[in-house]
Amino acid sequence: MKADSIISLDHGSGGLASQNLISGLFLRYLRSPQLHDLEDCAILGEYCGRIAFSTDSYVVDPLFFPGGDIGKLAVHGTINDLAMRGARPIALSLALIIEEGFAYADLERVVASISACSEASGVAVVTGDTKVVPKGKVDKIFVNTSGIGIASHRHNISGTKAESGDAVIISGTLADHGITIMSAQAGIAIDGDIKSDTQALHRLVATLLECNTGVVHVLRDPTRGGLATTLCEIARSSGVDITLEEERLPIRGSVNTACEMIGLDPLYLANEGKMIVICDRDGAEDVLQLMRRTPEGRDAALIGWVGESGEGRVSLTTRIGGSRLLEPLTGQPLPRIC
Repeated sequence: MKADSIISLDHGSGGLASQNLISGLFLRYLRSPQLHDLEDCAILGEYCGRIAFSTDSYVVDPLFFPGGDIGKLAVHGTINDLAMRGARPIALSLALIIEEGFAYADLERVVASISACSEASGVAVVTGDTKVVPKGKVDKIFVNTSGIGIASHRHNISGTKAESGDAVIISGTLADHGITIMSAQAGIAIDGDIKSDTQALHRLVATLLECNTGVVHVLRDPTRGGLATTLCEIARSSGVDITLEEERLPIRGSVNTACEMIGLDPLYLANEGKMIVICDRDGAEDVLQLMRRTPEGRDAALIGWVGESGEGRVSLTTRIGGSRLLEPLTGQPLPRIC
């Protein structure tokens, strides 16, 4: 095995091995001029508007899965967190904690994925950090991304803004990411094209906000805890009740089958490329049609309504006319899903 075929503690020492790792790998893929300055922070310039800032860490297992990898999740996840407040993402930071002995080829694969997603999204990685820890102190690799964005003064998107009578829209099919990771972890082969839905949503958000000022009240991406838990958080924050209609929920047949096999509820599984849109009822059809004309929202569906002010409850009207109360997720049903 070549000396540089694995990551060693030397690569996190700050010395020559660290410099070689940065110049030979990271700077080869991540090309923003701010990052190549190798300063402790990046000066981004002057912008008009409110600065948005977000950070998240990613520890998915397995690192590579159908439709994505830990690098894609990190870039898309932070971009989407900014977009859910109506912000335009402008820059990302990248920090890696790497286990001694981690394969250099796998690290390169992760960094190449980060580079491709960053370039495709138009949001550059402008600063970063790398640490290598002794074997057993971390599981393979953990990734942190932070993001900065600019939010217009014209919009005040918040999970506290759902209003009585609003429509609830989801931008596409549910549970694709969660069931992909769970199937991989369980070693279960499932028929059908099941893969993660990871994607950046900032362009879809920009399209909505440019055309519908004041109509959109809430944007949220239903990641860990899934649709049900996220809606429970919104309902509590806004002081309203929300009712979903089961027959309107967009869930792929293969995903439904997989959930039944494993014994999971798709309403509680993570989504990494979908968003909830809560908007004025009168503008809901326009919002829905606009979303369906975009690649990210082509499978968008109106799935429910915001009721009167209440106790922050979320309920599901079943196909046979019954009602099921949806509680927030408790416990941790899936290890290392994002």
